[in-house]
Amino acid sequence: MARYLVYCTTAPGHLFPLVPGLRALRDRGHEVHLRIGAKLVDGPWSQGLHVAPTDPRIDEIDVREPTTGSGAARLRKAIAGLMSRGPLERADLDRAIDETDPDVILVDTNAYGAAVAARASGRPWGIALPTLIALPGKGIPPYGMGLAPASGPLGRLRDRVLWPLLIRQFGAAMLPPLNELRAGAGLAPLTSPLDYLLEADQVLVLTGEPLEYPRSDVPAHIRFVGAQIYDPPGETPAWLEEPGDPWVLVTTSTEYQGDERLALAAAEALRDEPVRVLITLADAFEHVDLPAAPNIRVERFVSHGPVLERAAAVVCHSGMGIVQKAVAAGVPVVAVPFGRDQPEVARRVVEAGAGVLLPARRLTADRLRAAVATARGQRAGALQASRRLLRQAGGEVFAVAAEELLAGTAVPSQAV
Repeated sequence: MARYLVYCTTAPGHLFPLVPGLRALRDRGHEVHLRIGAKLVDGPWSQGLHVAPTDPRIDEIDVREPTTGSGAARLRKAIAGLMSRGPLERADLDRAIDETDPDVILVDTNAYGAAVAARASGRPWGIALPTLIALPGKGIPPYGMGLAPASGPLGRLRDRVLWPLLIRQFGAAMLPPLNELRAGAGLAPLTSPLDYLLEADQVLVLTGEPLEYPRSDVPAHIRFVGAQIYDPPGETPAWLEEPGDPWVLVTTSTEYQGDERLALAAAEALRDEPVRVLITLADAFEHVDLPAAPNIRVERFVSHGPVLERAAAVVCHSGMGIVQKAVAAGVPVVAVPFGRDQPEVARRVVEAGAGVLLPARRLTADRLRAAVATARGQRAGALQASRRLLRQAGGEVFAVAAEELLAGTAVPSQAV
């Protein structure tokens, strides 16, 4: 059996989708070493894995996306933060390679310095991508803008015009710092941001249809391994099992992004409705004081699994983690995207028939109330989306794909 070294950023939304696959690798007899930030080392997800902390200086570097400014400026600042971790990540993964002598290396997509070290090591390596893939393809709309797929001559023209513009924008923010990291490792510069994915031996995309669009021309080394659902175990709260009106789960990002106004709008919109509302705030907990109402409960964190079993709808910031959990559970989603990959995720909810989209710029209590009512009427579509998502998903699918790296059957595309 093989030894896998997995390097992850300290973000629950990136760690949790890896857990089913890493456990499946362990259960198939492989030795799995996971490097993760110290605050996540001792969680229940680490059982049976060899877990050690990353260099603590990495997490001292703030990589949160700014909540103000133009889209291009926010992109540059967000990528600059991730890239500034690069030298520490590269050295950290080099040390981990020396300590573990892995047969295969898997790197979180946002750990650019670790990816450089993995590439320079000469060992089989892959990228784990816990969200939608930003890769052009036939019929695939330009990534990040939340555009619907378009057909016909005008649609094809839109895609031909916008894709190069977006690639150029990403490249301007990403390539200079990434190529500086690569030069330090003796690697040739990349000429397109797409090369980052295309030169890896394998890319494991932790989702699938219907949240991912059907692709007829995807490179062979890019593997869609379906939904990878993990919730930290815990007892179901007694209040959740009490009889009463149906539950609506309202949740904000686990990585603070200034989206507490979603919780405020939800409290105002639903306080007089015949539903019980659970609002989980994560890092926004200290940033907002919600009005009290008999049907509203506010928590920092509650495991989503038991709530989704009882939920009539989910209202969320369109983070990939909660959206994928809700769709897998067959619960309709009200997707309110704020930034990062969220406009794209929200669009996929609509295209999958699993819910509705309400852009953050149009967020009001009245509109949110109407969106929740509309979403609750889409239960049949949400259940159909769930069946499609779960058709090919889970840790075993991940593990089988990751074993291709060991067998040498995962062949990268030529970088463009």
